[in-house]
Amino acid sequence: MDGAGAVSLAQALWARNADLAAEALAHPFVRRLADGTLPRECFAGYVAQDAFFLEAFSRAYALGLAHSPDRTALDTFADLLTGVREELRLHASYAAQWGIDLSTAEPVPSTLAYTDFLLAVAALGGIGVTCAALTPCMRLYAHLGQSLSTRVSDTYAEWVTTYADPAFEDLAATIERLLDAYADDTAEVRKAYRRAMRLELAFFDAAYHRT
Repeated sequence: MDGAGAVSLAQALWARNADLAAEALAHPFVRRLADGTLPRECFAGYVAQDAFFLEAFSRAYALGLAHSPDRTALDTFADLLTGVREELRLHASYAAQWGIDLSTAEPVPSTLAYTDFLLAVAALGGIGVTCAALTPCMRLYAHLGQSLSTRVSDTYAEWVTTYADPAFEDLAATIERLLDAYADDTAEVRKAYRRAMRLELAFFDAAYHRT
């Protein structure tokens, strides 16, 4: 939308999915991560699944790069790929600290549902819908990190600090700018965004119940 005070597409989609964002913040996995009572095995399982997810997420970024219609999109996806590499390094650090063998982790159904969705959307080459599918992960994690930053225990403080960091907010804003630039407010875009938000919740559910 144009004009002073207008709401961007990224802002509108986030607002339309405020119910799912609130559900994520209230999820017992997130609440117990924040207060330090999340069982160690739940967090270890989450780290292993998230490492698998992030590898697929980086491939979706790479497909976005491959289908980029101009230099701006190409350069932006390249920058976003660098951000995912930093997250993967963080997970490797967790694995070393917590004795998690990432090489033996097998994706659970909720992880596969999310990665299959992202890769299927990105492979089709529609950059606007691809951005709609990728944005919720970034925006939701920035939201969770910032929301929890003032009330987190020491146990999982590094996780919260990572996603509360202004550098991660910059990455979330970067994919949102791509979304605003290349997507239209269509049913397909709205559906992809909400589907990704629902898959985030399913991811937390699986981590918490270790399924």
